[in-house]
Amino acid sequence: MEKERIKLSPDVCTYNSEDDKKLIIEVTIPGVKKEDIDLRLRDDAFTLSAPREDIEYTAGISLCCPVQADKTTAEYNNGLLRIEAPYKDFMENAVRVKVA
Repeated sequence: MEKERIKLSPDVCTYNSEDDKKLIIEVTIPGVKKEDIDLRLRDDAFTLSAPREDIEYTAGISLCCPVQADKTTAEYNNGLLRIEAPYKDFMENAVRVKVA
């Protein structure tokens, strides 16, 4: 029987890119294999599950601003998962209202 892993919240840092067009999310998950990272992103939140031998990093985070989930990229290097999510155009789903 497999031993149950202790669940831990990873360190998460979010900030704007220098051109203010992307949300950058940096998640510290040392000791995790890239192929074991389960990252799921919506326009307004993300979830993460990243197990290693003894623990499992897990998180569910709401984002400050809507992003384009389908245009998001992620890289994992030396225990740091870096996610770049372009901001969504706030007028993308705007409806024109007829003025009477």
